[in-house]
Parts: sequence; C-alpha cells; structure tokens
Amino acid sequence: MGGLAFTSQRHSRPFQWVISTVLNKTCIEIRNAICLPPHLHLINLTMKSYFAFWIFCLSAIVATAACGNRPNIILFLIDDQNPSSIAGFGGDTYTPHLDRMAEEGMKFTRAYVSSSVCTPSRYSFLTGRFAGNSYSKLYTEAVGGKENQGLPNFNVALERDNMNDGNVLREAGYTTGFVGKFHLTSKLDFPEFYKGKDGWINIPKDSTPGPETSAQLKHNERWMRRYLKTLGFSWAKNVYPENIHPPYAMHNAEWTTVAALEFIEQNKDGPFYLHLCSTLLHGPDKSWRKSMDHPLITGEGAVKSLPEVMTPRAELLKTITEKGFDPDSHVAGEAWIDDSLGAIFGKLKELGIDDNTLVVFAPDHGRDGKASVFSHGSCQIPMILRWPKGIPAGQVCEELVQNIDLVPTFFELGKAEKPESYRIDGQSLTPLFPNGKAKDWREHLYLEMGTARATVTKDWSYIAVRYTKEQIAAIKKAKPQNLPRAMSYIGRLGIGVRGADRPGFFDEDQLYHLKRDPKEMKNLAYNKDQAPRLKEMRHLMQQDLEVIGRPFGEFIPGGNTAEHGQIDKQIEIVKQLEIQGKRVNVPESVTKGLGVTDEPTPGDKAKRNTKRKARRKTRKEAKSNNLKE
Repeated sequence: MGGLAFTSQRHSRPFQWVISTVLNKTCIEIRNAICLPPHLHLINLTMKSYFAFWIFCLSAIVATAACGNRPNIILFLIDDQNPSSIAGFGGDTYTPHLDRMAEEGMKFTRAYVSSSVCTPSRYSFLTGRFAGNSYSKLYTEAVGGKENQGLPNFNVALERDNMNDGNVLREAGYTTGFVGKFHLTSKLDFPEFYKGKDGWINIPKDSTPGPETSAQLKHNERWMRRYLKTLGFSWAKNVYPENIHPPYAMHNAEWTTVAALEFIEQNKDGPFYLHLCSTLLHGPDKSWRKSMDHPLITGEGAVKSLPEVMTPRAELLKTITEKGFDPDSHVAGEAWIDDSLGAIFGKLKELGIDDNTLVVFAPDHGRDGKASVFSHGSCQIPMILRWPKGIPAGQVCEELVQNIDLVPTFFELGKAEKPESYRIDGQSLTPLFPNGKAKDWREHLYLEMGTARATVTKDWSYIAVRYTKEQIAAIKKAKPQNLPRAMSYIGRLGIGVRGADRPGFFDEDQLYHLKRDPKEMKNLAYNKDQAPRLKEMRHLMQQDLEVIGRPFGEFIPGGNTAEHGQIDKQIEIVKQLEIQGKRVNVPESVTKGLGVTDEPTPGDKAKRNTKRKARRKTRKEAKSNNLKE
C-alpha cells in the first residue's frame, strides 16, 4: 500500500508539482514540434485531470507522428519546355530521369500554366494566384486600380506582405530555399534595394567580360539572396535575377544544382521546401549546346571552379551520341536538364529521404506559342509529380490542372495555415493522388495573357482578345508595319507575336476544338453552327471574370474597357503581314491597297539615329555611375 501513498492528500501536492513541472516542459517541446497553439503547454495536473493528461499525451503522439510525416517538397521549375522535349511524353529525345520519374509517380497530360511568359507564370507558381490578381505596386502602376482592365504580363511582382509559399511554409516550420531564376523583382515595391552601395547594379549588355563585370554579377547575386529572404524565404543561393544575357549569356545547370544539393544536405532532417528554377530551356536550342563549352560561366560571372555534382558534360554528350542522337541538337539541353534532376534524386536517395519527398517537375510555359493563350506550345505543359510515400507509381492524370494548384497542395501537405488575407485561386491536387481522378473536379480552366483571356475545357478552347480604349486608339493610328506590335497581347514583337503563326491569333473571338484541331489552326468562332458552343464558353468566361473582379471588354464593362468590333480593318491588314520575330514585312499588295509606303523617309531615319545615339549615351552614363558607386 505504501507504493500508493501518492494518492493521499499529504503527498498529492508535491507529486502534482513535480509532474506538472516535468510535463509542462515536455508539452512545450511537443507543442513546438507539432505547431500546436501555445495554451496547450499549460498543464495544472490534479488527480481529476490525470486521465485527461494521458488522453492528451496519446493525441500529442498521434499529432507528432502526423507532423513528422510532412513531406519535403521540391518544385523543379524549367523554362520554355514543350511536352515533345521529354521522351516520357512522346518526345524524340534522351531524358531517362524524367521518364523514370513519370513511371514512379504521376504524369499530368492536361496541365496548364495561367500565363505563358516567365514573370506572370512564376508569380502564380509562388503564390497560387492568377497574375491578374497581383496587387503589387508594379502591377497597379502599370494597369491602374481595380476599376481598369487588367493586362498581366511582365508587369507583376511579389508583394511586400509576403503572401507567398516560401514565407507561409517557413512560418509553418519548413526551411524554405530558393535557387535559380527569379524574374520577379520590383523597384517600385522594394525601393530600398536599389539605393546605396549595396543596391542593385545595372550591368549593360555590351559590358566587357572580365573580373570587373564578374564582381558586379556576384554583387547582384548576393543582392538577390537578401531580396528573397526579405520576401520570407529562409535561404537563397545561386540566384539568377532574370534571364541570362551578355556578356555572360551562358546556361549553367551545374551551378544551380550545386546550390540545390547543398540546401538538401543541410536540411535533410526536414521538413524543407526548395523552389529550384533552371534557366534552361530558355533561348535558341543552339545556345544550350554552346553553353556546355563554358563550364565556369555562372550567374555570378566567371568562377574558378565548380564541384562535380553531375555527369561530366563530355561524358553526357558522348552518351547522347551513343543513344543515336545528334549531340549538337536540342537533345543536348534536354538531356542536360534531365541530368540535373538525376543528381537531385541521387542526393535524396543517398540521404534516405527519397520516399517522403514530393518532387514536382514543370516548365513555366511552352516554347512555340509564348505570350498567347493557346494550349499547344503555350499554356499546356508537361508536368510530373513523384512522391513514393503519397502517390502510387505509374499513374496518369488527365484532369484539368493548373500551376495555381501547386501552392494550395503544398500548404495542405505541409499543414500550413493560410493567413486570412492570403488569396489563393487554385485548389489542392491531393484528391487526385490515389488514381488521377477526383469527384467533382473542375471542368474548365481560366487563362490570361495581356489583352487575351481563355476558357479551356477538355474538348474546347475559347479565346477573347479585348483591347483597352488607349490601345484601340493606338491601333487605329498605327502604320501597317507597326500593327503587330500594337496588336500583340503584350505590346511587343519577338515573343509577343510568336503565336501569330496561327491564323486566328489576332481575331477578337476564337473557338477551337482541341481534339480535332490540337494545334488550334481553325477558328470556329464565326461559324454559325458553333453559336451555342460559343455562347456556353463565353458564359464560363463571364463567371471567371466576375471572380477576378476587374473589367474586361463587354463582359464586364467599365473603366478603360472598349467595345470589340472597332478594329476589323486593322485585323484584316495585320493578317496579311509577314511576321518573323522582330521583323515585319508589309507585302506590296497591302501598301498598294492602302495607298501607303513602307519606306522610311530621310526624316524618319534621322529621328531613329538620334534616338539610337541617345540610348547609347544613357547606357554609357549608367555604366560610369555604377563604377563610381
């Protein structure tokens, strides 16, 4: 009986005090481990609460186990990639690691990005929001308040309130890291980063390669690390602020992979989130192979050496040749980025954390139809998810999914509590994980790019191009050779008109049957037989636009919107022009019909030369100022 003396009144208080003290400390540790509310560590143990305590302990053990099972997450984001660049998606190329990833995970055949150029797409990957819902100063300065039509393109940035996945996951207990291409900086939103000796350095593209330029690039890379930590990321390294450009316009997959492996090694005990962004496969495919001849050119200029973390480049090129491919072709770049992925998987297996790490592979958009809202080669992307512990191997998902769905997926898996003011436009992909299907999954997607919007179902795509009042006025005044720029969805040539090889690109209304016409070459919007279908698709778009909350053409009038049907003549003309990248040729038949000439006058030439000299002078002055700082 003496062993039960603790039940007596005389001994209960000391016992309660000792146990309570010990358990308070234990509960603090448990609470910190599983992110429970602070009040749960306060235990005032009495005999009446003894049983309740053990119930709490059991619950805490279960919660700890659940929290301990939170997966590590890696988003491997590629630049400009079509499904045809992956063998597992039917491409004639060499991508063994991606193919195995698809076999061991889930391949998404109807995955889309919301916008088809780098900046807005990357915004959505980091926030789970449509770029048109950005409230950054950069965007509101460009398009105005919510009373105006949105024009999302290169004019968005991450906001100061840190409503992004790197910050929210960090607050939920993840270590969050960023490596590679960012392309979302904003002087308007973070002016303090552009001042003083530690501020951003503008490096002219005509700078001379050498130690001085390398030092400036290294300065800017360290600048990017501070910028990303201010946005809420725990860690950042080997960051490209934007696309690579002269004087060091060389890709370097090893440079980003080195940093990624370092982050994984440092945080192997998890949980961690890594946002890994390659500069490949941006630019002409010949540039990928050319870059392989410059192994020491990085995002911080020329370096003395890099650790060997991937297959040696010469060996990889030899393997490509042995597999029957041309090593000087596009296959070199595709195999190179695939080898980087292989290094990531190798590290995960080496550390024994492969089974509980979700790896997402996706590009920011396609290559062929950038800056449009077409599906083929533009917004439709190859995407693969692999998570041995949570996704059965060999699954194929044919549901409509979007890049805005990844952030809510990460938040759910990471048990991250979304701040009340955090807007998310996507939905978690976890219901699709068991077999690629889910009850009541969405039946259509909403896409946006500058002046264009699209509604996509499994069979159909409807596109509406609506210009603002200011844009309509500029289009009406434009000479024929300037029409492609003025009517591009993002107001520029080059990538802005890459989709112009499709006959309907400039049409204000476009309707395509995706199964019968997968490359979207036959616009059915003006086919009377398709009037019911067009009405149905417009109704779906109307619903999405109302959720966005900004005016758009006649769908939601107001602000600077304009009625469509005002530029039929200009559409007829622009369709007759020969557009190749940044070059526009006006056929003689067009000039004769309009009674105009495409030849510049001596006065025009003089004005252009004057402007060119002024720009050159400005660049030199900027370079001189940077050197003084």
